[in-house]
Amino acid sequence: MAEASRINWPKTARRIRVPLGFAFAIFYFWLAHPTWRFLGFGAIAVVPGLLLRALASGHVHKNEALATSGPYAYTRNPLYLGSLLIGMGFAIAARSWWIGLALVVVFFAIYLPVIRDEEKFLRSQFPEFDDYAKHVPRLFPRLTAYRTGKNEGAGFSAELYLKHREWNAFLGTLAMTAALAFKLLLLGAG
Repeated sequence: MAEASRINWPKTARRIRVPLGFAFAIFYFWLAHPTWRFLGFGAIAVVPGLLLRALASGHVHKNEALATSGPYAYTRNPLYLGSLLIGMGFAIAARSWWIGLALVVVFFAIYLPVIRDEEKFLRSQFPEFDDYAKHVPRLFPRLTAYRTGKNEGAGFSAELYLKHREWNAFLGTLAMTAALAFKLLLLGAG
């Protein structure tokens, strides 16, 4: 009975991460003290994060094949790395230590367990995952591409990008940037 009532945190974290993101956006907007200069500084991390997510989504065939091409040749989790860069950029734009601290807490409490759980699934589905994991870091990228015979010819697919609806990350980023600009204009600061 105790086993059945135990919470599976990675599964729960996977389920709550999107609604939690919307709640965090409200918290973020309330605590943010942006300036035009810091919006620009934040963009230095946000834009590469968006590009990395877009590129990664065009290389992944979810549950069909182990992605090892494109950004997956450098990091096992380019989508999460891209999200982390976007989050860092918005933390810089907000000029709030509380937001930076909340970002770190959310990453370790939500995303790290999800990453580990996804890797457990990949290990069970793809026998080549262990070798891939030995050569490619979990999050922070290696400097040279990991090469296998399978990833040599794989390229970016706009069809996959659209299928995975990765443009939502761009739209969300655009909406939050517009909200920060509105806050700046409303407060006459910056």
